[in-house]
Amino acid sequence: MQSDEQKTNTEMAQVEKIIGLILQIGVLISAIIIGVGLLLLLFTGQSGYPGQTFPTHFGAILSGIVQFKPFAIMMLGLFCLILTPVLRVVVSIYAFAKEHDRLYVVITSIVLVILVFAMVLGYLDI
Repeated sequence: MQSDEQKTNTEMAQVEKIIGLILQIGVLISAIIIGVGLLLLLFTGQSGYPGQTFPTHFGAILSGIVQFKPFAIMMLGLFCLILTPVLRVVVSIYAFAKEHDRLYVVITSIVLVILVFAMVLGYLDI
């Protein structure tokens, strides 16, 4: 039988692999979405928006995606790219909780709150 320490090390190795996979998949999905938007921009020759404007709020991005606007699709890809490390922080909280490392759960949770707070402030243009 494995000792508790060996089980923890095995679980942590699995969590680290999952975190690496999340980062790789997040970047790949983001690149694909941005690539689709770029191809659409090259084929249509139009961004879907007048002048030098582009969507900055999630509602405008979703509305633009429904209308197949290239800049909106590229912004969705950027949004996914930004969310990838945030998802990594969430998985890290789980990993530290699984390890019963309360200090790092608290620190990582504070980091997550700061990230979410910054995103909300950015969304509200504050």
